[in-house]
Amino acid sequence: MSAEQEYYISLIERLCHFSNETEWLEFKVNNDEPSLIGEYVSALSNSATICEKEKAYMIWGIDDSTHEIVGTSFSPKQTKIGNEELENWLLRALKPRVDFKFFEISINGVNVVIMEIPRANNHPTRFKETEYIRVGSYKKKLKDFPEKERKLWLSFEQKPFELMIALENITSSRVTELLDCAAYYTLMNLPLPSNRDGIIHNMLDEQFIIEMDNGNYAITNMGALLFAKNLNDFSHLKRKSIRVIQYRGTGRTNAIREQVFSKGYAVQFSDITDYVMTIIPQEEEIDGGPREEHIMFPKKAVREMVGNMIIHQDLTVHGNGPMMEVFDTRVESSNPGNLLVEVNRIIDTAPHSRNEYIASFLRIVKICEERGSGFDRMEEGMNELKIPAPKVETAEDFTRTKLYWYKNFGEWKKEDKIRTCYLYTCYCYVNEIEVSNAVLRNRFGIEEKNKAMVSRVIKETMKLGFIKLADNSAPTKMRRYIPYWA
Repeated sequence: MSAEQEYYISLIERLCHFSNETEWLEFKVNNDEPSLIGEYVSALSNSATICEKEKAYMIWGIDDSTHEIVGTSFSPKQTKIGNEELENWLLRALKPRVDFKFFEISINGVNVVIMEIPRANNHPTRFKETEYIRVGSYKKKLKDFPEKERKLWLSFEQKPFELMIALENITSSRVTELLDCAAYYTLMNLPLPSNRDGIIHNMLDEQFIIEMDNGNYAITNMGALLFAKNLNDFSHLKRKSIRVIQYRGTGRTNAIREQVFSKGYAVQFSDITDYVMTIIPQEEEIDGGPREEHIMFPKKAVREMVGNMIIHQDLTVHGNGPMMEVFDTRVESSNPGNLLVEVNRIIDTAPHSRNEYIASFLRIVKICEERGSGFDRMEEGMNELKIPAPKVETAEDFTRTKLYWYKNFGEWKKEDKIRTCYLYTCYCYVNEIEVSNAVLRNRFGIEEKNKAMVSRVIKETMKLGFIKLADNSAPTKMRRYIPYWA
């Protein structure tokens, strides 16, 4: 017997043990009227969405009152409407396209047919331009039940990519083979359960897995992305592995090495950060003694870059994933998906995450900040080394963050000076620090005798409208500055 046959036999037997038909399950014996089947496909598909089920089922050969397996004479392959096969006829009549499938099987010497119907996504499933729904065990027109219709549309908005299925129909032992469950307990600072049932219970609670209708399990995208032992085991997620590329020079023509981190993000987060720090160039300094090497970029900034590109990436984009690139004098992180806030308001705006479930867990285990202060921490790190504030670029399909390194202030580009002046003023305003020429001198690492250099930067930043005087009547020596939006 094939694995597919075993799966459907176990599924049918499990569904027959339900005390009643549900809104996503229908039993028939021999009723093969095509239009009735089409209406039920619409009703069951829409009801599966409301009931938060991935699939709905119609099963022929089951007595709908006793749920006994009695067999059926219905054969979808032999059923035709005119000269057209039933399956093709249904596909044309159902909108949007429903990827249903029939499976015929023999159980206890009698024929049984199961129709597996995917849940509706993004739009109600309709048959011949009419949308149906289940109310209890009855099939009704959706328009006659406005509360059901509202709930259905709300369900479309509530099903995030993270909770969709990455791999289904696997045993509990296979779950623990594919997911690094031990890493979960380490991160949560919890003892590892003494048996697999305890692990499965926790994985279900966290929604890393869900129980299927046949008693097996499915791993969600979130479970795989956070705890996969190898993302290549999940075909549509393998391009979400984090890539780190090191180049010689400042361009992309001379790559030295590339490392792909194919484990789950929670499992390898620290490894990724540590690896990037090992390949960041070091500044050499000789000051009347032994040669010393100084790290060119702060670890806290690199750590926040990794965290941001994970939780803010658009996971629905195919063929692209998060990437870190290390050059001689800059580090870049990029991820699919545009920035959800204005670039110029990135410090003071309330946090927005595309992937709230993943972000929430990473905050619980202290990989990401609870209060959405990732960019603030990046700026703090750059301030400590007196190098430019991070630069963020975004377009319709990507977000890129750049860290620049310069040996001294004289090498800074004009745009780096203006951006740093503005963003540090934002940082100070949010943290209730008054911004003066002296405060900005300290940010740039400039001595008091060169305060005129900072005055010119302030003037240029004000000219472009990024900062303004806190008090227009204040004398020159007492001037304080605030962001334009304050």
